[in-house]
Amino acid sequence: MKSADEPNTQPDSRSLPVSQRLETAYAKDDAATRASDTLLINEQSRLLESEGKRIYKFGFGQSPFPVFAPAVDTLAEHAADKDYLPVQGLPALRHQVAAFHGEVDATPWEASRVVVGPGSKLLLFALMKALPESDILIPAPSWVSYAPQARMAGQRAVRLEATFETRWQVTAEHLEAHCQAEPERLKVLVFNAPGNPTGLAPTVDEQRRLADVARRHGVLVLADEIYGLLQHRGEHRAFARDYPEGTVTTGGLSKWCGAGGWRLGVMHVPTGLGNELFSRLLGIASETWSSVTSPVQQAAVTAYTRTAELDAYLQRQREVLSEIGQWCAARLNAANVRTHAPDGGFYLFPDFEVHRQALAARGITTSAELTRRLLEEAGVALLPGSAFGCDPGQLTVRLAYVDFDGAALLQSTGTVMDHEASRVVVEGIDAIVDWLQQQA
Repeated sequence: MKSADEPNTQPDSRSLPVSQRLETAYAKDDAATRASDTLLINEQSRLLESEGKRIYKFGFGQSPFPVFAPAVDTLAEHAADKDYLPVQGLPALRHQVAAFHGEVDATPWEASRVVVGPGSKLLLFALMKALPESDILIPAPSWVSYAPQARMAGQRAVRLEATFETRWQVTAEHLEAHCQAEPERLKVLVFNAPGNPTGLAPTVDEQRRLADVARRHGVLVLADEIYGLLQHRGEHRAFARDYPEGTVTTGGLSKWCGAGGWRLGVMHVPTGLGNELFSRLLGIASETWSSVTSPVQQAAVTAYTRTAELDAYLQRQREVLSEIGQWCAARLNAANVRTHAPDGGFYLFPDFEVHRQALAARGITTSAELTRRLLEEAGVALLPGSAFGCDPGQLTVRLAYVDFDGAALLQSTGTVMDHEASRVVVEGIDAIVDWLQQQA
């Protein structure tokens, strides 16, 4: 025990260097935000490849197709454009986006209520930040960034657990139950269809029932429809068709136009939601990104102009993705890996539950351990279901079947799975199946 006159050897926190101050503060931060799992798996795959290892890249969900060529031409024409554009977006682009979605989705987009942002990801976050105190209702599984964004925006993220039996969809009954809990709090349902990580969408009847519950309880729906144009049968049903007055919709160029690196997203906020939310959203935009790159906005005008060439480009993507997705799902199901065939996009959400006993005997009891071992032992990069909000013990993974030559398949004819350009996908799925057989 120290005597009264013994000097205090504990450092005075006021004299700590900034590095230690940061370390101390972060140690107390329960809401710390880490790098996105989807971005990390991409970097990890690149690192392993640089070491000479053969990696089947099913982890990172980037479109394998080339950017729509006329949009690339327009980008080149405007490469010298250097002026800042309006915060809300180039007027010509906003009008084109509204007309485009009004036609293809049969929804009433108004150009005056369209906001152009540097990717739909930042638009989603800006909207959450612009909202009053809310419960952000997020399906489990769902895209990895929804929950972190909600927490970063100061909102409460609430998981709505879905199951294989409900095709990983949130049901109207599930939404009803959460709406009845703490009804005084604003509820915001994040709706993503076709979904990431599942590639699935609700039926028309299921979506209408969800919309009915949302309307009765005054739920704001945040419809992330970035994969809508890649619905494999070209039958995407925008949520705003069933709930136009309460649905904020986002989209962009990253998936259907193959232009993820261009970072251009769009958002529509219906007039029925009033002006305060819209004004706050524009305020956040003005104080953060100011405006989206000028040449990219000009190119987006071309991308959002419907032509026979654009329709053919989209249709061929759908055909390719549908054939590959159906083949992968069938191959996995034949190996007793429960997998729903996809409705759109380029994802599957396989469930390895049938193999639990054999995997547990090898020390694999979580989705994270499952994906780690598949990467190390089979060379297949996947993401664990836990990254998408699922229970860590649930043996689910996300498989992005994008490791193929999209440019070649766009120009190809005949059976996609017989083409050399899809060979890597076949090898990757076979590697998963072979690895499972080795565990038995």
